[in-house]
Amino acid sequence: MKYPEHLFYTRDHEWISFENEHALIGITDFAQKELGDIVYVDIPSLDKIIVKEAIFGTVEAVKTVSDLFMPVNGKVIAINPLLETNPELVNQDPYGSWMIKVLVTSASDRESLLNAEQYQALIVSNPSSHE
Repeated sequence: MKYPEHLFYTRDHEWISFENEHALIGITDFAQKELGDIVYVDIPSLDKIIVKEAIFGTVEAVKTVSDLFMPVNGKVIAINPLLETNPELVNQDPYGSWMIKVLVTSASDRESLLNAEQYQALIVSNPSSHE
């Protein structure tokens, strides 16, 4: 399982990559493996301001549907257009297949996120923690 060092993580299994005031958000390798074959990604949040830990969309797999939780306070400024026709890209490359790009509205939100080592420890200690 991969845990890229340059990313931050949530306990709900989203990853986030910061670039100045913008951030890309997706789901982790662990999450995509737990979900199985992803068949649809629904993100109706474009241009919306979403608070940290609120739902910004859903991922539908063959066996289940899972909510996507916002890791920071921010405004959704882009949705990955490739996932509309190729949702399986999340299974193939979860860290290369971002779901949303946000304008981060609270820089202090970064402090509550996990680094790669902390996220890996979370998975090892509680492998069934995915909702």
